[in-house]
Amino acid sequence: MGHHMLAGNPPVALSLRHSARARRISLRVSGLDGRVTLTIPRGVSEAEALAFARSRADWLRGHLAGQPEQMVVGLGCDLPVEGEILRIVPGTGRRIVRDAAQLCVPGPQESVGARLEGWLKARARDRLAAASDHYAALLGRRHTRLTLRDTRSRWGSCSAKGALGYSWRLILAPPDVLNYVAAHEVAHLAQMNHSPVFWAEVARLMPDYESPRAWLRREGSALHRYRFGD
Repeated sequence: MGHHMLAGNPPVALSLRHSARARRISLRVSGLDGRVTLTIPRGVSEAEALAFARSRADWLRGHLAGQPEQMVVGLGCDLPVEGEILRIVPGTGRRIVRDAAQLCVPGPQESVGARLEGWLKARARDRLAAASDHYAALLGRRHTRLTLRDTRSRWGSCSAKGALGYSWRLILAPPDVLNYVAAHEVAHLAQMNHSPVFWAEVARLMPDYESPRAWLRREGSALHRYRFGD
């Protein structure tokens, strides 16, 4: 995949994707992280595709203006953890400690982001494992393993062999949102589709799933704005 920068204020970074299947030139702005992909069909030159992108530059800038800004996590930042906004402050001792309104992170300032990411992933694994076990027991099914990723395209996955995968960033969301994604993926252990029968299983596991599902659609993209280092 190539890259190109559209000149202007501000410049717009494009990822160029050549596709043998595409019927027409298209621009897509990711709802998760604001990446802009320019798809170029076979037989269309990059120059022609870039001219198309330039003709849509004002629309792109307007669309991107609505994207949450990236934030590098460090001391003094506010970070949502399980849906609660906590201030990141210097800590003492060896462990990260959470109190009512703060996350106390010991160690050198430059390692705060990396340490927090490790702490959040461990917490995410604990919460997601517990939620997955809970819903799998209700369903009467078993999952084979649980993997954490930093996926941009989906919050969870379930393989035909019963392997569950989740975005560790769910630990930033309110607990019922994390639980909804776990219930959704566990329901796939019984129904590998999104049929009415599948949604009935989700409703049986979590009767009030519509509210956290709506939260994820509305607020989920903002969970990707937080950067924890390289």
